[in-house]
Amino acid sequence: MATGLGAGPAQAQQYRYWSFWDGKPAAAGAAASWAYATEGPGTARPADGSVVGFRFTVSADSAKAAGPRTAPDFAALCDRTPARSGAKRVGVVLDFGTAADAPSGERPPAGRTACAQVPTDAAAGEALAAVAKPLRYDANALLCGIAGYPRSGCAEQVSGGGAEPSATPRTSAAGEEEDGGPSAGLVGGIGAVVVLGAAGVWQARRRRG
Repeated sequence: MATGLGAGPAQAQQYRYWSFWDGKPAAAGAAASWAYATEGPGTARPADGSVVGFRFTVSADSAKAAGPRTAPDFAALCDRTPARSGAKRVGVVLDFGTAADAPSGERPPAGRTACAQVPTDAAAGEALAAVAKPLRYDANALLCGIAGYPRSGCAEQVSGGGAEPSATPRTSAAGEEEDGGPSAGLVGGIGAVVVLGAAGVWQARRRRG
């Protein structure tokens, strides 16, 4: 999957997919904000008090991908979930995107939030699974649907899409120069969720063992 996305055409081809975000708390007078995740939800292990976000979007460049529209406010998300020994609380924000980003014949559900209480060593993907089932994967364990949305499709190219390439190279979230093709950050963002299913299975087997 990642190899196919890495071979960019002359124009920047857009993809429809679930993107993964890290919440950055307010600090030094700056409001809480979202940052495009640099690690996949199958391996990222948020600390107690963290917030993770998932946004269904259409994008050709991670630098321009739209983040969740709900602020990553842990206190607001988890104020009714008491702390528990041996567990951590992770705020989860789900943004199902806009009607313009939705696959043909589907309408995005209203955004929702939750507070996942999971084992202290749980990955972000396990926090997601705790509050947003059903999750849907393809044969390569790529995360395709959250809470049943969308019903079908998985990181498909958007027909007729593609912004004109920039006159000068841009720098992706991974620090690599881009041409008109999908950015390294976008490839990483889509590819990052590939390990989600496998990591969840591994964690479950490890606990049973």
